[in-house]
Amino acid sequence: MKFHKEGYTTLALSILFVFVINALVHFFYSDNSILTWIVYILSFVLLVTVIQFFRNPIRKISPSEQKILCPADGKVVVIEETEETEYFKDRRLQVSIFMSPINVHSNRSPITGIVKFFKYHPGKYLMAWNPKSSTLNERTTIVVESSFGVEVLFRQIAGALARRIVWYVNEGKEVKQGEEFGFIKFGSRVDVFLPIGTKVNVKLGDKVKGGITILGEFDEEQPIN
Repeated sequence: MKFHKEGYTTLALSILFVFVINALVHFFYSDNSILTWIVYILSFVLLVTVIQFFRNPIRKISPSEQKILCPADGKVVVIEETEETEYFKDRRLQVSIFMSPINVHSNRSPITGIVKFFKYHPGKYLMAWNPKSSTLNERTTIVVESSFGVEVLFRQIAGALARRIVWYVNEGKEVKQGEEFGFIKFGSRVDVFLPIGTKVNVKLGDKVKGGITILGEFDEEQPIN
């Protein structure tokens, strides 16, 4: 288990905050043992929460060109055919994963390939499970083309609490399956848009792990663009 680089500043600020609060309590209320212990306990909980949120487990990735790996830890909240209006402008199979504040929040590429399209959209902060969040919230859109020509679109979406989306990719960059492409702080969501006909290996309500759970599989005979 590692601590994610995106959490260094938050951890440093949390340690500084805890140090100042504990120093003030110790100085002004040293004779109040109950208050002192309450502050100690809350300080400990805060630091554990920050460390837990920014944990970055080491995962063994088993790459496969025909398989689509889950891009995030969380819960499957959408599996449906829908119109993708930004890039494909046609019907696609959408699979969405909701990431709660207790989930690992690093995002991993579902396939290996070249980034054909990238765009960041400023926006609102609706609840991540709101269907309109896919088009109205702050978000990124990333399209990766596999070695055999299939394109997969995945979208980081900020939620009501998630106010910072981080990405590590740009157009033309090669990404590897299971490799980190970004991070979203606090509760959020990732949408994946697949070609119609793609076999989906998860169902609504399933708990999934980024880089580990197989989200679906392409048709080996005839991959669909």
